[in-house]
Amino acid sequence: MSIALLYERSENDETGIKLTAQQLGIDLAFIPFRKIAFSIGKDGFGAKTKGKDYIKTLDDTKVVLNRAQSKNRRLHASYIIETIGKKAINSSQVEFVCYSKLRTLLNLYKVGIPIPKTVFVPCDATDIMKSGKEIHNEKDIADLFEQEFPISTGIVVKADAGTHGKMIMLSKDRDKLEANIKKIKPSIINPIGVVAQELVQKWFYDLRIIVSKEKGKEPVCYHTAMARAGFKDFRTNTFLGNLVFHSRLPLRVQELAIKSGKALGQDTEAWIFALDAMVNVGNNKDADEESIKNQLDLATQAWAPVQKIKTDQESLTNFQAWNKKLETAFNTYKDTSVYENVNRIIEESVDKNQRDLVFHESNSCPEFWENTRLATGLNVAVPLLKSAQSLIDN
Repeated sequence: MSIALLYERSENDETGIKLTAQQLGIDLAFIPFRKIAFSIGKDGFGAKTKGKDYIKTLDDTKVVLNRAQSKNRRLHASYIIETIGKKAINSSQVEFVCYSKLRTLLNLYKVGIPIPKTVFVPCDATDIMKSGKEIHNEKDIADLFEQEFPISTGIVVKADAGTHGKMIMLSKDRDKLEANIKKIKPSIINPIGVVAQELVQKWFYDLRIIVSKEKGKEPVCYHTAMARAGFKDFRTNTFLGNLVFHSRLPLRVQELAIKSGKALGQDTEAWIFALDAMVNVGNNKDADEESIKNQLDLATQAWAPVQKIKTDQESLTNFQAWNKKLETAFNTYKDTSVYENVNRIIEESVDKNQRDLVFHESNSCPEFWENTRLATGLNVAVPLLKSAQSLIDN
């Protein structure tokens, strides 16, 4: 019985998984999820593209690495896989929880994990009646939020199932709050209602922490997190142009991350998550902000060669050659004094303020090849494949 890699498009992460599997001596089958027609009926279960029948592939597979990038397709994929008697990493139970920021936070809250204060109002900003009349609820929703958060310190309105920083909006006055609420409409990334959170004073960085579990073993947290840093926006997502550093994690933070993984993984035998966390630094800052901004400007210049290689189409034609160039450029970036300076500030801040850390999101299908792997030294494909292998070996 083998492991299959299910994907929508073969991006660098998926190519990295294939390469890592070869290095580990693991045979992978491949399931191009977007191109397959799945059928159910009196003739049984079918899975075909226009040119190939995938039933034998599925019959010979025990565990599927679910790398569908769309949250909806990923949830469907895991459920289909499990219905035909296969294991998925991550499981449909896990995907259901991680699909929603609110569900993630509810599971973390239940076991006492520190999270940002969050309010959910299960009412859409605009209701459309059968007659076509629109009823606007943004003022009432804003009132409910202001009962829980002081607007002067900032209220973050966000889409429940959004990703890459989409539809995450900061409100610091009443007019802006109502306008942001009005933008939240029922959609794939926001199925129902409106979610808001307190603005965590995280300074200029946040953390992405990897936790994983193999069947029959205790969960582990990788000792180093990826730190995403910049002053471009209150959101520090790399898709918004922020930079990448790393931060060694205090033992207490690692233990909290493991506890978070257990809460999200529940009774699942094997899993892997990228947990997003923020340190509520507040005014507890040991470095001059203008100096950090200057350092980040210099780091941006050092980062430019990495960014250029990332966009090189050679990754599609000669992945290994492209990857070697990427690693060389990234290591050159990490060897700069500005990287070392910013990295030191982040690590000192995390250590000093570790008791003020909050977890706010979990990614069940993390991107890793270009940033996490090179910044932290962890190739996420390794724990992903080992978790899958454990479901076969055990």
